[in-house]
Amino acid sequence: MIDSILVLNAGSSSIKFSVEAPVGPDSVRMLAVGQIEGIGTHVHFVAKDADGTVLAETRWEDGSGPTDHEAALHVISEWLDGFLGDARVLAVGHRVVHGGSDFSGPVVITPAVRAKLQELVPLAPLHQPHNLAPIDAVEARYPGVLQVACFDTSFHRGHDFAAEAFAIPLRYFDQGIRRYGFHGLSYEYVARRLTEVAPDVASGRVVVAHLGNGASMCAIRGGRSVESTMGFTALDGLAMGTRSGQIDPGVLLHLIGTAGMTVPEVTRLLYHESGLKGLSGISPDMRDLERSEDPRATRAIDYFVHAIRRQLGALAASVGGLDALVFTAGIGENSAMVRRRVCEGMEWLGISLDADANEGNAQVISTADSAVKVLVVRTSEETMIGLHVLEALEQAVA
Repeated sequence: MIDSILVLNAGSSSIKFSVEAPVGPDSVRMLAVGQIEGIGTHVHFVAKDADGTVLAETRWEDGSGPTDHEAALHVISEWLDGFLGDARVLAVGHRVVHGGSDFSGPVVITPAVRAKLQELVPLAPLHQPHNLAPIDAVEARYPGVLQVACFDTSFHRGHDFAAEAFAIPLRYFDQGIRRYGFHGLSYEYVARRLTEVAPDVASGRVVVAHLGNGASMCAIRGGRSVESTMGFTALDGLAMGTRSGQIDPGVLLHLIGTAGMTVPEVTRLLYHESGLKGLSGISPDMRDLERSEDPRATRAIDYFVHAIRRQLGALAASVGGLDALVFTAGIGENSAMVRRRVCEGMEWLGISLDADANEGNAQVISTADSAVKVLVVRTSEETMIGLHVLEALEQAVA
């Protein structure tokens, strides 16, 4: 085994991780991937190699498992020590949802940076605290190891003012209330992959649809983000598994004012009870909805597809046309039905779908004569984080 980079992606009750080995000045190779979920309740730890073979698995059904992120990281690191043997953890990369207006790229975590990230908690209260907890746990477990924060917002920094501002008094923009965009690590990875798998369109006008439990879309031109469907928070834009997506702010005023709901109640409604789950009353999982014969499932899928198609037209307009449409993330990579329905009737935009290629989950699913290339590209936020950490390591020793 060789010295490697540990990548951590922490949620409220889980830590996803991967082990990335440097194999060149700008390349990493995934050695292992896994997660520990159900922290504090019914904990499940699993680690797999690059081929998906289970290397280790433990379940704590009796409540005796890790109760916080520090204890969960201890489980991961104990396994990692055995996996790496005499090799070292060179550095640790963290997915951090919000970088605010200060961080336009990955940053080595110092006490000053850690304090600034804490100040951003109000901008992402349901994500940021859980992203930050492993930073402290890593410092305790691997004292002095280089840690790098990689932000979901960074790829979208540099948007034009018109794409970033809300039409409210400018003082709020100066206070940081602006459209940040998210899923940036995924979009950055896809933009990078396009230079390898579709160099003919990589520098052109591209719309990427990151469709998963969290869903958004991004317009990219010349490899740079121009517009995103997500805004100040990860609630805006498309409907998601349990999140509402775009909603008239007047609805929120009504719920709080007329209906008498509290802010925590509305927060729970928008983040946890809406989206596909709320529309269908069945499940937030697209796989469940596709299998269901319940008309509510059909309506939820109809809404999801409609929102994607509406945003596709808007994003194409923002970059002055379209050279490629890319589907990625869980639904985008695996649901031929969603891809087909999004592309149906889009001939006016230059899209012609190859039905057989789509059903077979091919990488290119457009016809040979389609004016717009349509692709399915598997994303890897972990690889992107690993690459950023590798760059930070090289700068540290330069």
